[in-house]
Amino acid sequence: MSNPKPGKVKKATIQWLTFEEAVAKSKKEPRKIFIDVYTDWCGWCRKMEKSTFTDPTIADYVNKNFYAVRLDAEGETPITVNGKIYKYNEANRSHELAFALLQGQLSFPTTVYLDENLKMISPVPGYLDVKTFRNIITYFGENHYKKVTFAQFTSGQKPTGK
Repeated sequence: MSNPKPGKVKKATIQWLTFEEAVAKSKKEPRKIFIDVYTDWCGWCRKMEKSTFTDPTIADYVNKNFYAVRLDAEGETPITVNGKIYKYNEANRSHELAFALLQGQLSFPTTVYLDENLKMISPVPGYLDVKTFRNIITYFGENHYKKVTFAQFTSGQKPTGK
């Protein structure tokens, strides 16, 4: 039995799904959904795709805890969610689903987090490096957002009593 040659070890990659696939899977096995809303012309989107999303620890965590979706904010393919059809909207030059998920604030890249019931947790605009993205997906993925602010979570502070 031989060891794999250096450089031949398969790197973990995020298992991207369509939005419809993520919703269908979440109905069978509930998980949060992470959505990368991007455009083809966005340089920071490409940088995040090539650096942050290819990190093996990120890919492993996302694949175990989320259903991951890449959504082209300017895509023209209709997307059906719970009987509602979202299409490309010529007036705002974006896909209706992207416009809804970004709450009308078209900024790229933006990562959007939905809970197991497809309810919005939060959109997070801007480029995220590996360390920052790891903190964010852990914050949402492990439900810390229900108990502490993101600032408290990243500084290790205890939640304040109510």
